Amino acid sequence: MKHNSYFDGKVQSLSLSSEGKDATIGVISPGTYRFSTSTKEKMNIISGSLTAKVPGQETKTYTGGTFFIAAAGVEFEVSAEADCAYLCIYG
Repeated sequence: MKHNSYFDGKVQSLSLSSEGKDATIGVISPGTYRFSTSTKEKMNIISGSLTAKVPGQETKTYTGGTFFIAAAGVEFEVSAEADCAYLCIYG
């Protein structure tokens, strides 16, 4: 297991393997953050809400139990107004 910390600790996660795929589970603190992908990412929101601006998609707010997918090789932006928990599955 590996601990990841980004944006001065405002986004933190633990890496794991889920259903034969790499994944991270973590928390995003309030703020706006830009990420880039090297593989397809499925971002499952566990609790809270997250607004995502993903290339080729409308900007949308996702809440617990919903998800969005970002293609490989893109940059996307997320914004949280309160703490948000997520599970991101890669590939």
